[in-house]
Formats: sequence, structure tokens, C-alpha cells
Amino acid sequence: MKPIVGSIVALVTPLHDDGAVDYDGLRRLIDWHIAQGTDCIGVVGTTGESPTVSVDEHCEIIRVSVAHAKGRVPIMAGTGGNSTREAIELSRFAKEVGADCTLSVVPYYNKPSQEGIYQHFKAIAEAVDIPMVLYNVPGRTVADMQPETTLRCAGLPGVIGVKEASGNIERAQWLIKQAPKGFSIYSGDDGTAIALMLLGGQGNVSVTANVAPKLMHELCIAAIEGRVREATSIQMRLLSLHKALFCESSPAPTKWAMKRLGLIGDAVRLPITPLTPAGEKQVEQALRDAALL
Repeated sequence: MKPIVGSIVALVTPLHDDGAVDYDGLRRLIDWHIAQGTDCIGVVGTTGESPTVSVDEHCEIIRVSVAHAKGRVPIMAGTGGNSTREAIELSRFAKEVGADCTLSVVPYYNKPSQEGIYQHFKAIAEAVDIPMVLYNVPGRTVADMQPETTLRCAGLPGVIGVKEASGNIERAQWLIKQAPKGFSIYSGDDGTAIALMLLGGQGNVSVTANVAPKLMHELCIAAIEGRVREATSIQMRLLSLHKALFCESSPAPTKWAMKRLGLIGDAVRLPITPLTPAGEKQVEQALRDAALL
């Protein structure tokens, strides 16, 4: 596949007020992101509330996204989990319906060793012939995939990159320096993504892109191309928003911001709860700081 470069939105999963998945809303979001210049759409990841969708819903979100995108934008399907067997099954489904690649998180809760992390990704890579981006987010998984393990996994068939969401720029530099040809390093942290891309990273898997897709696309491309002043200007404009979208448990702040912009409703599934009035005030101000209102 053609390398994915730029802004990869970590797309929310729109829900009706009763908690059912809003598939029409999902289709509208895909169209909007294409029009706004988003470079790739990531579905059913953490921001897409993957822990609280059923397996059937998970598969249907992937299927609907691929079918509606119709090749207009790459679809990165979240297929990870702490069960290797389930991750393989979801990856097989993503391949069957035509997803461009998968995003597979380091197994969470069961706290695998570095060897366990490697064997997990090795099993997926050998079972399913689809491009796979690894996802390291130790703040959520507890297990932290060390750079040596990441680079070891880079040699597995079909492994094309890593979403490094630790926010550790020193680590990102070493990964960029040592990564083999064809292995992409993506940020998974909006606040530090500009630094990773200026250092040679290929893009950002972004929560902020749910709210400001055009600006995030422009920031990513400017940073990747080394236009420091332009990238920095956009980053300063979005800085408050990066922070506000995590003022409470994600994706509640992001969904509230999207509701405020008239995009979708703000329904979330328990144990995530709706944004509090204090959170609403912070997100509202951040939207205004970014000149989105």
C-alpha cells in the first residue's frame, strides 16, 4: 500500500441518545473528513470507544466505514486487544471487507512481557496478510513496548509502522533514527506531535482532528515538510484544544466539542460519562481560542 503520511483522525464513534451506534452519522463524518483534507481515517480505536462496542458493532463500524469511503481515503481499522486470538479474528475481518491497514494496540490489563508483546504481534502478522500499525500507549495499557521491541516487530511481515503515544520525544527520536526503511513513526499525542514530525515522523494519529481536521492536516504537512514557522503557528492556535479534549475522560470532551460544532450528538457509553459543566466551559473556551467558534 502507499505510505500513509499526514493527519490520521482517531475517529469518534457517533451514538444515538439511546446508545446505539449512529451509522448515518458515521457516514457523514467520513464525508466531512474527506472534504476537510484528513489523510487517513482510523476507526474503532480508543477514541472510537472500542472497549465498549460489541464484537458485532466493532465489525459493522469497520465494514460501513470501508464501504462508505470507497477508496477516497484510507481506512485504518482498530483491531487490537488483549486477546491475541480476538485480535487475529478482527484483523481477518478487516482484511475481508477491504480496510487499508489495521491499528493494533499493545495488549492491556494482562501486562505481557516484552517477549509476550513481540509474540502477540508476530502471531497476528503471520496469521493475517494486511498492513499493520502497532500502537504503544503505556498510559492506558500499563505494558510499555520498549523501542527495542518496536524495532524487533518492525521486521515482522506486514508491520508498517507504530503509533507511539507515550509522548516521549527522546524515544521517538531514537525510533526515527533506527527504524528500517518503510517503517513509519506516527505520533499518538497531539501535544507533542509537531516535534515528532519535525524530527522525521510521518504523521499524527489525532484526537484533535475530530474537531479541527483541516487545521490538523495543515499542521502535519507543514511539519513533515519542515515549514517550522507555519506548523508552529497552527500548533499555538490548537494548543488549548489539545489539552481541553482530555480535561475529562475521552472521548466525552471531544464529542461535546463536536456537538457544539453541530457535527454529532455527545452521547457516550458507560463507564465514560458526559462532560460536566466545568468541562464544557473549558472546551468552549478552547474552541474559541482556536477560532472554531
